[in-house]
Amino acid sequence: MLSCPACVIPEEYKKAAEALFPPHGNTGSLEDAFAFANALGIEADYRKLLAMGEVRLEGTSPGPEMQKYLASFRNNLDLLIRKTWVEKTDEDRKEKLQERIPGLMARINNAEYHAALEEFSAVLEELAWLLFGAQSRKDDFTEYTFRIDTQMGLFWWYAGHINRILPELKDRTITRAILLLGICYLTGF
Repeated sequence: MLSCPACVIPEEYKKAAEALFPPHGNTGSLEDAFAFANALGIEADYRKLLAMGEVRLEGTSPGPEMQKYLASFRNNLDLLIRKTWVEKTDEDRKEKLQERIPGLMARINNAEYHAALEEFSAVLEELAWLLFGAQSRKDDFTEYTFRIDTQMGLFWWYAGHINRILPELKDRTITRAILLLGICYLTGF
């Protein structure tokens, strides 16, 4: 499991992380999401992404810009899954993860942000396994990724905290913002 409640976040990211994902319930604001995106190094792209289709209603298709962006996200995610070398025993795992992507994309396209974020969390957990193997299930996984690259570590910290905040997410705008953080990061990964 990606969860790492006790892992140490480098000081330069701690404020942004704890503002968006407070340790004792609730979630942060849109401004906190922008600060988190800045810490991830994706703020400019994230602001553009949030602006795409922001006024779109549930059940309507995303605009052409968002459709193009989501196609890039899907292509990059597909590439990450297909091109990651794994042991023969994990080939089935890759295929099953690949089969989850259409459902995730349908939820995103249908503006079902809470369900999409839940599915995205499961996809990230499997993606972590493909990229990092058994290390992704260890208690020090997030700290391990921080040692590789601090922004990548922050991303995997985010991935590990999604499930913790899902029950508390009631605000559609914040749910969408948190989902789009991961989409934006992985699109440029």
